[in-house]
Amino acid sequence: MGEKFNENLKVARERRQLTQTQMADALGVAKSTYSLYESGKREPNVQTIKKISDILNVSADELLGLIQEPQLSTFAAHFDGAKYTDSELEEILQFAEFVKNRKK
Repeated sequence: MGEKFNENLKVARERRQLTQTQMADALGVAKSTYSLYESGKREPNVQTIKKISDILNVSADELLGLIQEPQLSTFAAHFDGAKYTDSELEEILQFAEFVKNRKK
């Protein structure tokens, strides 16, 4: 398995603000199985890695530690006027993710 797969997996999951239970459900595996992926005590097969990368919207290469993609750790912007609702902020973040992935 790639270097630091389990660490990269946890970082990517947390970046998407998903729990281990949510990931396990999305993958169709037991929570204990998913937990073993993040602890490094079990390795997913290629099909599962593909599913994980799709769910987390990251490349399998990034998960496997084969490439280092710069990570957006802070997103700041100044907006005049009314505050955005949570749903509007989510839409803004989704658009930012779309723009980032357009380069791939």
